Amino acid sequence: MPSLTKKMRKTGIPFRAAATRAVRAAGVGAAAACLSLALSGCGGADTTAPSAVRAHPATTQAARFGTVDCREAKCIALTFDAGPSENSARLLDILEDRQVPATFFLLGERHIEKYPQLVRRMADEGHEVASHTWDHAILTELEPDEIREELERPNEEIERLTGRRPTLMRPPQGRTDDTVHEICRELGLAEVLWTVTAKDYTTEDSALIQRRVLAQADRDGIILLHDIYAGTVPAVPGIIDALKERGFVFVTVPQLLAPGKAEPGKVYR
Repeated sequence: MPSLTKKMRKTGIPFRAAATRAVRAAGVGAAAACLSLALSGCGGADTTAPSAVRAHPATTQAARFGTVDCREAKCIALTFDAGPSENSARLLDILEDRQVPATFFLLGERHIEKYPQLVRRMADEGHEVASHTWDHAILTELEPDEIREELERPNEEIERLTGRRPTLMRPPQGRTDDTVHEICRELGLAEVLWTVTAKDYTTEDSALIQRRVLAQADRDGIILLHDIYAGTVPAVPGIIDALKERGFVFVTVPQLLAPGKAEPGKVYR
């Protein structure tokens, strides 16, 4: 997803408008490149696949939802970035109705701060609650102390609200590097990218969002969506129903890796 520049964040420009302006201003630069990159994010990091993690069982493992064994089942993970938002309660209703767990990569500023009750609900209903930084800063453009602050602040708030400190984070735009890896290792965080994106930040067409997800979905997939956008949540029931018809089982990211476990400082996709 395109990032907000520091100036844009301070003036409170909405994500969609900020993303559009960033792309226009950048031309063929980094922001446009990120918009066109469908799968791996913009970091170019070495990544580990879920199947590789499952081959090495952990002494302890964090999967907390259901009893699915992804070594046997055709699993897929539904993930949502940049919430909570005014759309999240409806999304949680849909997930509860269909008994589908998700992984939420939450933003701190104007999101966790504004909707603490939804953070608690996500955790209470068995979803994995993780970090998407405090204010969507591009981590590779920050100094180490700034990276730590971007990662520590949402972790502290999520732990305060849920009683459980996040073990996963998703870097904005998927941009990461060795410095980010090292700081994540210090903080006990693994990085999670994605294999499926609907680019829902570019459209409010729910049918198009659904088609894009279904066209890319495969076993061990990690689906990237954003519940902050108007077209995304209405697309979720159709995505769930169609993938269930194809034999997919929905799991959280930790469960996708079980009986292995994500290691801090490593990147998974």
